[in-house]
Amino acid sequence: MNDDPMDETAIADAFAAGDEAGLAAAYTRWSALVHTLALRSLGDHGEAEDVTQKVFVAAWRSRHRYDSSKSRLGAWLVGITRHCIADAHEARSRVRRAEEAHAADRPVAVMDHSDELVERLTMAEELDRLEPVPRDVMRLAFYSDLTHTEIADDLGLPLGTVKSHIRRSLVRLRTRLEVNDDAY
Repeated sequence: MNDDPMDETAIADAFAAGDEAGLAAAYTRWSALVHTLALRSLGDHGEAEDVTQKVFVAAWRSRHRYDSSKSRLGAWLVGITRHCIADAHEARSRVRRAEEAHAADRPVAVMDHSDELVERLTMAEELDRLEPVPRDVMRLAFYSDLTHTEIADDLGLPLGTVKSHIRRSLVRLRTRLEVNDDAY
């Protein structure tokens, strides 16, 4: 179709009459304008394509409201475009507000490591009080997280000796730590 006013009038009349060829002609003529307006405002090609589709679907569904004596079809489509762009911006705002509300509802995990630090220092002090071999066995068990077999291999001790050192050391540590807890 040519760009003269008669063609625009013919497109508008066909569109208003519900002729699908009129919808196709209107889309061919004004979809680039609608897309450009949406893209400039939204800055996202996907959203601009969604707006373009919504504009023409909304226009087609409400074509009975179009009055060619009040405005040209292109101007009427631009008006619908502005509303659809505003709706897209509002949808973005709703999503952002929902995300912010969700983030605000989530408790912020504040890690208070002071109790853990006190326990580690107390344990280190108590381990230092042990004899050298039991102390080495317990440090490998606590700090290196080795199994009894790995400790035995690492220190060159029989497995039974490692288990005995761990058992006796735990009893001593428990006794000492229980006394310290009672002081508080």
